[in-house]
Amino acid sequence: MRFDDTTAVVTGIGSCLPDRAVTNDEVIADGHLDTTDGWLRTRTGIARRHRAGAATSTGDLAVAAGRAALESDGGRPPDLLLLATSTPDHPCPATAPDVAHRLGLGTIGAYDLAAVCSGFLYAMATATALLRGGLSPSALVIGADTYSTIIDPHDRDTAALFGDGAGAVVLRPGPAHTPGAIRAAHLGSDGSEHPLITIPGGGSRHPHPLPQPTTDHYFHMHGREVYAHAVRRMTQSARTCLDHADWPVESLGAFIGHQANQRILDSVAQRLGIPPENRFGTIHETGNTAAASIPLVMAAAAPHTSLAPGDRTLLTAFGGGLTWASIALTWPTAAPLTHPEQSGEPAESPTRE
Repeated sequence: MRFDDTTAVVTGIGSCLPDRAVTNDEVIADGHLDTTDGWLRTRTGIARRHRAGAATSTGDLAVAAGRAALESDGGRPPDLLLLATSTPDHPCPATAPDVAHRLGLGTIGAYDLAAVCSGFLYAMATATALLRGGLSPSALVIGADTYSTIIDPHDRDTAALFGDGAGAVVLRPGPAHTPGAIRAAHLGSDGSEHPLITIPGGGSRHPHPLPQPTTDHYFHMHGREVYAHAVRRMTQSARTCLDHADWPVESLGAFIGHQANQRILDSVAQRLGIPPENRFGTIHETGNTAAASIPLVMAAAAPHTSLAPGDRTLLTAFGGGLTWASIALTWPTAAPLTHPEQSGEPAESPTRE
């Protein structure tokens, strides 16, 4: 769908990374994994990831990132809060209302959105529709996950890939020609492949307590199959979104893909014809932060690159479900902030891939 009139505009950006940075060697030693730092760097592009402490939840990171985004927007309260996460603080209730309460936002509408690693773009597209429809004058959209709480440390296929973090944007209505304006969006899913990325136990189909100890409460992923789906679906979604926006790929100033694996990101960019100097990411320093990955890159890219307000930007993601999504927007003027209460350092500086 293309937005040519009033649309949602990014007016604030915030982020939060836990203080503790965990190297590949530490992950390998903790889980007794049969791999090496060199193999992980070569095959995934990941050198380290941030992990939340035992006393820090997804909601804590979401509060910090949300507060930073609101401060970036000038402290104006939003009318709606959407939290994209697949690691909520509790199975019930949703985490978003508590985040809104802790941010002092009163009784605004607030709910969780579960689309795994595509969740942040799903939430941005949903908020854009609500703003354009007049249901909400403004929205705080947060992507936050603590995958360290659902990863089996002994699983070679997942233990080294994931980190924790949160990123957020404030959206307000504005003209489509404004820097930060969302110009087009595309969403997709394929439930027939849902076993490829899943936590088998703990839901209504296989509730806890389980009859015998298993690893079903941990995150499971079929890496090779996911790789192929991710490259194909992100490429297709990105092309569809660019077609909706009527943007030739040569006009893009920035490409930001979900930070799952550097080889996936490179394959998608190459298929689209996006040159290395226009690709941005933080996977080397943050790993896969699920729903938080794209806003973390946005927060890191803004102060450290030559991107100018209004530059055409493509966001694309792929996650469990299976789900995928893309958004075309112009680069915002918002100055990103990292809230100091949860992270003693700013979001990692992005690299041109």
